[in-house]
Amino acid sequence: MSSMQVDVVAADRKVWEGEANSVYARTVEGELGILPQHTPLLSVLADGAEVRIDPTNGERQALTVSGGFISVDHNRVTVVADQIESGSAS
Repeated sequence: MSSMQVDVVAADRKVWEGEANSVYARTVEGELGILPQHTPLLSVLADGAEVRIDPTNGERQALTVSGGFISVDHNRVTVVADQIESGSAS
């Protein structure tokens, strides 16, 4: 299975980076699922949205963001938010 590079950045720090099989996020327009080779996009994240990352190795990451956006381009997903609370999900 192919993967994609994911970077999650808060205003004051890098929160997570690595290879992932999928990313899911709630935007102001609805739930978004991203798989490798996804078409380019730029979307505003819903305030208080959960972003879930399924890494190629390791356990699923669940992050809660306040504000921000998600960008997909050339098999790279970038999440930028004012504040991010991180944890892991099963």
